Amino acid sequence: MKIGVPKEIKPQESRIGLTPESVKFLVSNGHEVLVENNGGYEAGFYNQQYKDAGAKIIEKAENIFKESEIIVKVKEPLSTEVKMIKENQVVFTYFHLAAAKKLTQGLIESKSVCIAYETVTDKEGKLPLLAPMSAVAGRMSVQAGAHCLEKNQKGRGLLLGGAPGVEPGNVVILGGGVVGENAAIIATGMKARVNVVDKSETRLKQLSEMFGDKIIPNLSDKTDLEKLISECDLLVGGVLIPGAEAPKLITKKMLKKMKRGSVIVDVAIDQGGCVETSKPTTHAEPTYIVDDVVHYCVANMPGGVPRTSTLALNRATLPFLSKLAKYGYKKALREDKNFMSGLNICKGNVTYKAVAEVFGYNYITPNEAVG
Repeated sequence: MKIGVPKEIKPQESRIGLTPESVKFLVSNGHEVLVENNGGYEAGFYNQQYKDAGAKIIEKAENIFKESEIIVKVKEPLSTEVKMIKENQVVFTYFHLAAAKKLTQGLIESKSVCIAYETVTDKEGKLPLLAPMSAVAGRMSVQAGAHCLEKNQKGRGLLLGGAPGVEPGNVVILGGGVVGENAAIIATGMKARVNVVDKSETRLKQLSEMFGDKIIPNLSDKTDLEKLISECDLLVGGVLIPGAEAPKLITKKMLKKMKRGSVIVDVAIDQGGCVETSKPTTHAEPTYIVDDVVHYCVANMPGGVPRTSTLALNRATLPFLSKLAKYGYKKALREDKNFMSGLNICKGNVTYKAVAEVFGYNYITPNEAVG
């Protein structure tokens, strides 16, 4: 199988779909890998490393899309890339289609086979290909939020961990999943006062066992969320409905109750955000202010630490990519129902229910689409 790895072109996105080690593994199994010139440079992976691993270095992305049967990326294809995708070509990447109607329509028209990292499941119903980046984003969220609280970043001028004789800041984490857990690891490590809000009593018990009295668990339907956020200095939005648009838990009205200079880090922005006033930002211009509240809504947070992120992502994606390359997408998906969950679009059909519903497309099951 011929596998193509184009350079990411989303602003400030320096991750790459495959590391040299992953390339070496695929080549040793009889596959051909094409990597765009300097595609991994900003993540610390160089052309010579890819050559030594057996890859061919290709100058232009157009040639990679033209020659490859499988395209492996990190972020969703931008409009220039969508135009290069061929009919029946397999594209394996993060898509987050529920927040991207134009992209969804473009991929439908391409008649390609789109398998989304973020909706592949495991036997427990978890999301193994989303988890590594959620972990990175969760940890970065508190780092970023702490930085945004500094006065020169237009924050409250507050040190999240406090100081001798000075109380620490208050952190509220919405969602106790992978993002929330990892945000709590950093926030508690900084000695902040941490509230975690989740709808699952079971999950809150797990987190309480993990963190002890370092966190305050809050069951969402028994919590006065408006009061909680009015007291917080940093709000981390880590809620997720797999493959669907994030619920808007924080309204414009609620925002007015927050402290001047407090900070929101909306990690759910890839799926539309869980705060009504959220809109995507970039690493170059990460923040904006609404009602005196700093909003940090970078849509590709792990792209800020591309080496760590690429290594973590490849550990999770390589086994699935190996199946795709060995068996082709039909057999690989048919033999693994959890992998089949990743199929979002197949040859002109929307095969992920939440995406079809949010945009009003006709939905067919992945099994029907694959045949």
